[in-house]
Amino acid sequence: MSKIEVKNVQGEAVETLEFSDGVFGIEPNIPVVHHVVVAYEATLRQGTHSTKNRSAVSGGGAKPYRQKGTGRARQGTIRAPQWAGGGVVFGPVPRSHAKRANNKEKKLAMRSVLSGKLADSELVLVDDFSFEKPSTKQAAAILKALGLADRRVTLILDDDDVITYFAFRNLPQVIVYGVSEANTRNLLDNGALVMTTAVAKQLEEVLA
Repeated sequence: MSKIEVKNVQGEAVETLEFSDGVFGIEPNIPVVHHVVVAYEATLRQGTHSTKNRSAVSGGGAKPYRQKGTGRARQGTIRAPQWAGGGVVFGPVPRSHAKRANNKEKKLAMRSVLSGKLADSELVLVDDFSFEKPSTKQAAAILKALGLADRRVTLILDDDDVITYFAFRNLPQVIVYGVSEANTRNLLDNGALVMTTAVAKQLEEVLA
């Protein structure tokens, strides 16, 4: 079992919990992580880029000048690619950039990231934030107490924890996600990954 230290909002260690080695203690599979992140980012591309080829550009119905006798190279249309305002050769066309990653790969990638974050001391577990009302000032103080004031932080919360979300969302170095939004790229793209023990248990249950 992987042992992870749990801190309170004052930055003090309050307990040590055991989590599954299959989720937090594996050897990170870097190729799978790369494949899953590339596939995720590819799905974000709209694929609406487009250019006009010589048949789609308006004008150019007649030859610009006669075939012979001018001393110039023969031309069939002013909309050929070599002319200014002509069509584009092999330009981008609307298409899907989607890449496939199956569920086993996605889970393995998330387990790899969580294990890597723990091994690199970039995973911080907090027992409970317990905000009475949203307070960005209080949220900043918590990050300072945790030693994360100067680091880029990803905070994973329970989907229903709206008060904590409002408290942290205005901090420029913090990105907040609900646990249902957690994916490999979100867990990886940060200098420190912060979550509550309840969220860690949820991830363990889903990824085990």
